[in-house]
Amino acid sequence: MIKLIASAESSSLSIREFSVDLRVKDSSGELRVIRCRKRVHGDYAKPELSKGWRNYVTDYELRVGDRVVLLAEEDRRLGSQYRIEARRTIILFGHEVCGGLPRAN
Repeated sequence: MIKLIASAESSSLSIREFSVDLRVKDSSGELRVIRCRKRVHGDYAKPELSKGWRNYVTDYELRVGDRVVLLAEEDRRLGSQYRIEARRTIILFGHEVCGGLPRAN
């Protein structure tokens, strides 16, 4: 499972909306559009990434256990901007080290 870490305060997706296209900049500087939509199962809504997500996963060769961090940054000129980072934890000399992943493709 790839975990999406984002704060509720940084989300521009309200309870009434079904989806929003997030314009994000990845670690290689590429601007991407990733759709975040609300999927409802049972009593609660759950975020789901769709359009553009598969390309990101492929470009960064993400795998089970990797983490993806979505960061909101306020820009007075442009409004809310988002940055997306892929991270992987490895064991290095017996210690866990988490580092950013470069674009593979």
